[in-house]
Amino acid sequence: MSRIGKQAIPVPAGVKVEIQGTLVRVAGPKGNLERHIHPRINIQQKDSGVHVMPEGSTKLDRSLHGLTRTLIANMVEGVTNGFEKALEVAGLGYRMQKKGENLVMNLGFTYPVEITPPEGISFEVEGKVLKVKGIDKEKVGQTAADIRVLRKPEPYKGTGIRYVGEFVRRKQGKTTAK
Repeated sequence: MSRIGKQAIPVPAGVKVEIQGTLVRVAGPKGNLERHIHPRINIQQKDSGVHVMPEGSTKLDRSLHGLTRTLIANMVEGVTNGFEKALEVAGLGYRMQKKGENLVMNLGFTYPVEITPPEGISFEVEGKVLKVKGIDKEKVGQTAADIRVLRKPEPYKGTGIRYVGEFVRRKQGKTTAK
């Protein structure tokens, strides 16, 4: 059995977990999330929290056990506190600004890049730092990764879009032979 899967998921006050067969709905102060889980995983709600149990002991059951528990725990965390990823833009002339709900970025192309946030995601710009916020951890991470791909960090000058705190390994440029 998975060590992570054995742990009960604590449900804070103000959060409601509803289980209907393979559908799990979580409602909280920040919003509602729902997810279909694999039918070989059983979910039970008790007074101490939500418990995830595999149906058997096959390799598939064992691999889904911890995954399902983590997915439900992330849903509970998202509707309670929300998730956030911070990106920073580094480079001469690289800048970003909000235009309504959309994000407009100048990244050295001949045209500005305009990004419309997916449903449930919001952008917050503070100087050269962009914060991607939402209640669904998967959507927040994917949106941040999609933005980062527009201009990956460049190893020679260090320009581009990177996560806050990400280390970009720098390379030495060409040197002239004397």
